[in-house]
Amino acid sequence: MKLFICKKTLIVLIAAILSAGILFGVCAGVVSANSHGGGRTIVIDAGHGGVDAGVRGINSKTKESEINLSISKYLRGYFSDAGFNVVMTRTTQGGLYGLSTKGFKMRDMKKRKEIIEDCNADMVISVHQNFCPIPSKRGGTVFFDKTSNVGKALADSIQNSVNEMKECVSPNVALAGDYYMLKCTASPSVIVECGFLSNSDDDALLNSAEYQKSFAYAIFKGAVAYYS
Repeated sequence: MKLFICKKTLIVLIAAILSAGILFGVCAGVVSANSHGGGRTIVIDAGHGGVDAGVRGINSKTKESEINLSISKYLRGYFSDAGFNVVMTRTTQGGLYGLSTKGFKMRDMKKRKEIIEDCNADMVISVHQNFCPIPSKRGGTVFFDKTSNVGKALADSIQNSVNEMKECVSPNVALAGDYYMLKCTASPSVIVECGFLSNSDDDALLNSAEYQKSFAYAIFKGAVAYYS
């Protein structure tokens, strides 16, 4: 079944999730009924890019960087339609490191951090794909900085939304991590590993535009639920 989600549907979703806060007339830090996005800036970080392809599909051989960007673009659409300000760290298949010389990976990550800091991000969602030597391992997993309570709250909210997807065969739990991209802002920040490209079923799903849209929507719903 094709997934069609219009702007009106997104507005209704946000209104429902935030209804408790609206009923109590909360003004500080809560999205209002009329502003929806509330002026918040969401940074969507499509992991890898350029010579840094990330992992590859076990059967498809598709680059992780390509899937990351595709899901990130769908995610941008949902947030933008709902009235949020959206900034993407990359919008092309290229990386952010300049020349692919020694130290390019750290230059790439520092550029992403610079973008996050410059736009004063209210939330950061970094999109990645996973890989494991155990081929049966599958499903989406959300990571948060081990020292961040707001990061954990966001990760739990997105993880719950991902676990509710009909394709979810084994619910996962959000995990604490110690990653550079989770430390670029004091605002809630997560890394969403959308699935395991080492698993043939996940590999097939993650190469489907239909599933990419569905997964992006699950991330979006979890992020909006966090603001309730």
